[in-house]
Amino acid sequence: MSATTSATLADQPKPPDGTGSAPSGREARSRRRTRRMSAAVPAWWAFPGILLVLALIYIPTVLGGFYAFTDWSGIGGWSFVGLDNFVKIFQTDELVGALKNTIVLAVAFVVLTNLGGLLFALALNRGLKTRYLLRTLLFMPVVLAPIAVSYIWSFIFAFDGPLNQALRGLGLDSWQKDWLADPTLAKLCVLTVMVWQNVGLVMVIYLAGLATVPIEIEEAAAIDGAGRWSRFWHVVLPSIRPAVAIATTLMLVQGLRVFDQIMALTGGGPSGATQTLATEIYQQTLVFGKFGFGAALALLLSALILVFSIFQQLIMRERSATGA
Repeated sequence: MSATTSATLADQPKPPDGTGSAPSGREARSRRRTRRMSAAVPAWWAFPGILLVLALIYIPTVLGGFYAFTDWSGIGGWSFVGLDNFVKIFQTDELVGALKNTIVLAVAFVVLTNLGGLLFALALNRGLKTRYLLRTLLFMPVVLAPIAVSYIWSFIFAFDGPLNQALRGLGLDSWQKDWLADPTLAKLCVLTVMVWQNVGLVMVIYLAGLATVPIEIEEAAAIDGAGRWSRFWHVVLPSIRPAVAIATTLMLVQGLRVFDQIMALTGGGPSGATQTLATEIYQQTLVFGKFGFGAALALLLSALILVFSIFQQLIMRERSATGA
């Protein structure tokens, strides 16, 4: 080998893995183009986006948290009242009931949507010929506006609505109810609408998790004599734990801040039986003009969402660490 050839080979670029083969011309040009583009975009281009996020999200959040400790009415001056707004919340029976309703609805919503979504995902995961059509039908309510869906369901639950008419046609006159006028039934109606509209989203999340489970592992477990429940509990469920965490967190946040369904179905009634923190925030601020007190309720709701989300994440992390 001549000295010229040796020098040429020595001057060729070495790849980072040390294998001795140089990158192709296309890869080299792509890397040079990426470096030029990175160098050509100045950092200050991101400032307008950062300022917009600060102006629309973080600054209003900080101001809302500040006004939670005042008696601001939305117009004019204000006085600093300290923790009086929060003390008033826990001393008012209506607001304590709204807090309880929020937690009960959120917990029931999380449980029912996750159970329903997981069952639908397992049923429509593979094997069924019409699974794609059924997935589409189950997911369709997710893309509909919650307020429009709730008004349709309010017509269904009306005393002279389709539900009672169907019961009358079946000869079940004693089953006819004024569904939205009974405190217990009104809660169940709100929960039904919430679950009906969101179970499809949870199903999609679990379908994505089930797609990552190798079918060979399930077949091996079946050959070893594991039953269907044993395969699900020891093979499938541990594999889809990230999907469980995502679905639980999303539904928890959505359940705690439910608003549209309640306002369209019951308006918080009857007799405050379906009032939640979100509807109380609306009434205190926009109806009664107590912006400081409404900000305190909003801060309480935000803290509730944060605490429940952290608690849920800690539980999932402990289960992942123990392999349960």
